Amino acid sequence: MKVLNLLDLEQVAKEKLPQMAYDYFASGAWDEVTLRENRAAFERLKVFYRVLVDVSRRDLSTTILGRKISLPILFAPTAFHKLAHPDGELATVRAAGKAGTIMVLSSLSTTSVEAVMRAATAPVWFQLYINKDRKFTRDLVARVEAAGCAALMVTVDTPEWGRRERDVRNQFHLPPGLAAVNLLPSNARGKIISQSGAGMGQAFSWMLDASVTWKDLDWLRSLTKLPVIVKGICRADDADRSVEHGASGIVVSNHGARQMDTAPATLDVLPRCADAVAGRVPVLLDGGVRRGLDVLKALALGATAVQIGRPVLWGLATDGQSGVETAINLLREEFDLALALAGCANLSSITRDLVGG
Repeated sequence: MKVLNLLDLEQVAKEKLPQMAYDYFASGAWDEVTLRENRAAFERLKVFYRVLVDVSRRDLSTTILGRKISLPILFAPTAFHKLAHPDGELATVRAAGKAGTIMVLSSLSTTSVEAVMRAATAPVWFQLYINKDRKFTRDLVARVEAAGCAALMVTVDTPEWGRRERDVRNQFHLPPGLAAVNLLPSNARGKIISQSGAGMGQAFSWMLDASVTWKDLDWLRSLTKLPVIVKGICRADDADRSVEHGASGIVVSNHGARQMDTAPATLDVLPRCADAVAGRVPVLLDGGVRRGLDVLKALALGATAVQIGRPVLWGLATDGQSGVETAINLLREEFDLALALAGCANLSSITRDLVGG
């Protein structure tokens, strides 16, 4: 099959992956309403393109947290890359470096943060949860900072794990030899790191804390000099509150539709969240980005950049590092063309009046 776009790439990955692994990566919570809406929101939005604009030279680059990247597309944190390919997160971070963009490494990585940083040639951020064991969280933050990560991205939409019924039906488990290696010091809590059976909720519930509040975000910021980005924002008031509590950025995200089903599509709430932030910090968006045109739409509605999660995994499953490079290059080419067709020579010319319902 000739891969022309990310949807093709997913089909190739689906053929290569075991059913359990594909369903783990692809599934959403409960009835997967939000999973479908994340995509549908992009498809509903129209582009009111400009004409007779000189777009013969186009600049896709942007700057985020003081670092220039080649295009406004980051690699979102996604778990267990070795489920997709033996090279796992090392292949992903190398592809991010070649693309000149940022990888956000998941807490549930199957490769140590130190090994990932040794392979990195571009900035890496680290995603984490505020653990019930605050000492473990403190130690992990220190470890991540020592390894050379450039920022922390704290996920705040997980007081409990969402119920992903595909995983429950498949009795999802990590194959022998794979583990969430950055969490292994807590293995004294039992065999839950590699787990053996009934979905993510049972396997990793020990690491979530349903009592986390804004005070804990303040506490996290006190542990580190790294910028802290808040991921999982769905409401304008929470976007504003994140900045008030010192966040260096926010991610408008519904966890890839894997937590609260029937939550709104991230694109639908992006304008309100961006307006609440009012340019004080970068605003990222993830959920449903599959076309370069989607990137244009997200930026028009106020995003600084977008993150892609599943497309990276589809590339990884298809052909390791080369497959991830294919994924980001497809998006780059589509975004570049979308800029030209919309009458935009650079990101600053992407304005809200370009899009509408």
